[in-house]
Amino acid sequence: MSVFDDTRLDDPAALEASDNLLRRLASAGARVRAELEAAEEALAKLDSDGFRPRAIVAAGRDARLVRAVLEPVCPVPFVAWPGPGLPGWTGPLDLVIVLGGATDDSDAISAAGEAVRRGCGLMVATPEDSPVAQASAGLRHAVRLPSQSDDQMATAVAVLQALHQMELGPVVDGKAVASMLDDVAIECSPNNDVASNPAKDLALMLADALPLVWGGSVLAARAARRVVEALRLASGRPALAADAGHLLPVLNQPPRDLFADPFDKPEELRPGLVILDDGVEDAGVAEHRRKLEQKAEGHDVRVHVVTQANGTDFARYAALTQHGRYAAAYLGIGLGRYGTPTDEELVEPGNPSEDPAW
Repeated sequence: MSVFDDTRLDDPAALEASDNLLRRLASAGARVRAELEAAEEALAKLDSDGFRPRAIVAAGRDARLVRAVLEPVCPVPFVAWPGPGLPGWTGPLDLVIVLGGATDDSDAISAAGEAVRRGCGLMVATPEDSPVAQASAGLRHAVRLPSQSDDQMATAVAVLQALHQMELGPVVDGKAVASMLDDVAIECSPNNDVASNPAKDLALMLADALPLVWGGSVLAARAARRVVEALRLASGRPALAADAGHLLPVLNQPPRDLFADPFDKPEELRPGLVILDDGVEDAGVAEHRRKLEQKAEGHDVRVHVVTQANGTDFARYAALTQHGRYAAAYLGIGLGRYGTPTDEELVEPGNPSEDPAW
């Protein structure tokens, strides 16, 4: 098992070795702006035009993220379709949204081709020369948002902006999302030492812990899943994001042995609870959090709270996710897991696995 060296978090040489990884994190806001700029012409032509689909089906990368934002307010039924093709009932009265990257995503290509075949309303967010764009070329009136990067969050911002203009989704304010990501980059910059850097502070807390990450709202829970994916890849350790009911039993830990000799037998890693607080005021969420904190305190489990209560729902989600990815990067640096061509994958997996039930 890798040993965490906290001096690496402020070591210029160690940080320089992970420069590509940290630069990609720092440029998240710029990628959102680039995505909105590329889609500007398409968005300028877009409004509700009196059209309201019977239902919306989203397919491809991060379709579930779009669902998490839209489902509470969308005026029509919304489905995040997990497999190839489309649901059997989908037809010309429905809107199909396909989020596809530059890579060969067979499910997204299949969904786009099927939408063309059935004459559905279609919105695609993908690079202009991608296989998804080619599959949707047969539908003349499709809404095409030309993606400029392989950043799922940036692509989702453009799609959500389009849906808001069609009166199918909430206000997103992509520029505000980009600004909030910039704020996180400044706050979590490698130039800020451990004493003033919240992401490095969280990495220190997780240095000898198995992360349990909880978010109470729908979007905070989704952010928890993204953060856990990054922590697993950065540390090579198990990590869990789940609802309170599943986390409470895991917090039943025996007390620490204060007299144990760590050189005789290294202490096993204990859980560390990370709470993502997006400021949603809900009695049920507050009660679940109280139970988790009470259980953690009673079983000597450390708790770290990441709070982001300003901005739109999506902006808060983006900030919490990015904060967690920075912490994962610093955890990986402290453990010596950096300096490889796949550094980006440690904090931003390109095609993470999804729990079909979520």
